[in-house]
Amino acid sequence: MDGGAVSEAKTKPNYVPEPQFPPVRAAGRGRGWYRGDCHVHSARSLGGELTPGQLAAAARRSGLDFIAITEHNTADTHGAWGQLAGDDLLVILGQEATTRTGHWLALGLDPGQVVEWRYDVCDDLIDRYVSQVHQADGLCVVAHPHAPYPGGVFMYPFDGFDAVEVWNGLWRSDRPWNADNHVAVAEWGRTLAAGIHAGHWLPAIGNSDTHLHGQIAVPHTVVLADELSTSAVLAGIRAGHSWIAGSAAVSLSLHVLAGDRSAGIGEQLSTEGEPVVVRAMVSGVPSGTVSFHTDRGTVHQAPLPGDGPGSIEWRTTAEEAAFVRVEIRRPGQDMAALTNPVILY
Repeated sequence: MDGGAVSEAKTKPNYVPEPQFPPVRAAGRGRGWYRGDCHVHSARSLGGELTPGQLAAAARRSGLDFIAITEHNTADTHGAWGQLAGDDLLVILGQEATTRTGHWLALGLDPGQVVEWRYDVCDDLIDRYVSQVHQADGLCVVAHPHAPYPGGVFMYPFDGFDAVEVWNGLWRSDRPWNADNHVAVAEWGRTLAAGIHAGHWLPAIGNSDTHLHGQIAVPHTVVLADELSTSAVLAGIRAGHSWIAGSAAVSLSLHVLAGDRSAGIGEQLSTEGEPVVVRAMVSGVPSGTVSFHTDRGTVHQAPLPGDGPGSIEWRTTAEEAAFVRVEIRRPGQDMAALTNPVILY
């Protein structure tokens, strides 16, 4: 960040001066799919036990390209990350705002910037603070909307937010999936059709909410970005060009074709009335199940082979499906991966 950008940041509410934070972008990393965890806590947050150095090392071991540091209601650790980031690991500065009636993530903050959290749904204040993050070109994410503890359930409307965290990791490190995530995915899936019809739908992301050893990257979000930089990664999330992976071992691609035209995750496909072929390629989930979802609900399921990658096809039309997305589940029905939709018209 140059001196002019720092001076501008100092005019923002609740700004606390911090050291400048390099690198702005990871050198030599162009357009591609990048794996990242956008909800990570150090020991500075309640319940956390890891130092920033331990988090950075764990992110690299887990094969992540980026992380977002999201301490509870503070920017105290922002200054520690400049020396830990590098060409192989982008660090996005953020915060988890733990309001009295739900939590949300502010991603892409300036060094030292803090977002207000002392309010609840009856105060009619959240729109003000969401707007402040947007004015700084940041991203606002509904966090674990059905977390089963007081203040954890998100009571605010989703209007104005850029994404929703439908898959959140557990504080225990031995399970990747729970019933609260099931409710969040179902709620998100139910609202997609109306959102797409209205021209504005809310992309889904997944994050570990790391507090303890062994949790980072379970799950994480895989984002198509023009480069490995904060602005490009946030743009990919905002556009829905992303899917959620339960671990680095899981790989997934989703392509939708009509005639000589094709589209990928988060994109729109003009079918021109032609039949549509949906092709999902998956690895890392032996003996799992691929399910295809549209505005009509779950429309097709198929098994994956037990000995390696699998490719599953399904056919439809724009008249039968306004969009298509896929979920991948393990034999025990735990989620392994899910995508944002491809929109058909």
